Amino acid sequence: MKVFKRLQYFLKYNHHKCLTIQALYYCGMYRLCILLIPMKKLERFFGIAGLETDFKEDIMQSSYVRNVAQVVNRVSSKTPWESKCLVRALTIRRILSRHKIPTTLYLGVMKQEEELRAHAWIRCGSFYLSGGDGEGYAKVATYGTQYEM
Repeated sequence: MKVFKRLQYFLKYNHHKCLTIQALYYCGMYRLCILLIPMKKLERFFGIAGLETDFKEDIMQSSYVRNVAQVVNRVSSKTPWESKCLVRALTIRRILSRHKIPTTLYLGVMKQEEELRAHAWIRCGSFYLSGGDGEGYAKVATYGTQYEM
C-alpha cells in the first residue's frame, strides 16, 4: 500500500516527472557500470581528459541546470542502491549533455586517517552541481565536454 501512495504522490506533485525518471534510470545504469566495468574503460563516460570548461554561465540555461542538479541529488539520495558522488556527477553530466550543456567533471583524492578517499564533483559554468567544490581534495583529473555552438 505504501508503494501506491508514493506513486500517487509522485504523479500528483512532481513537476519534473520526466527529469526524475531520467535521473533514476541513469543513476542505476552508472551504478551498475561502476560495479561491473574496470575504471579504465569507464573513463570514456567522463569526457575529454584534461579539458576544463569556461566559468561563464548561460543565463538562459542556469535554471534548467539547477533543476537537473536538484532532481539528481534528491533522486540519488533515495535510491535503494548506493549512489554516491561519481554516480551523481555522471548522471548530471549525461542529462546535461543531451542538451549540449558543457560541464567539467573533477576527480580528487584526500588522505584521511592513513587512508585515501576519492571524490568526484561536477561544475557547469560557475555552479558546482554535485559534490561541492572539492575543497580539501587534491585534484587528480579533469574531464570536460566540448560542443560546437
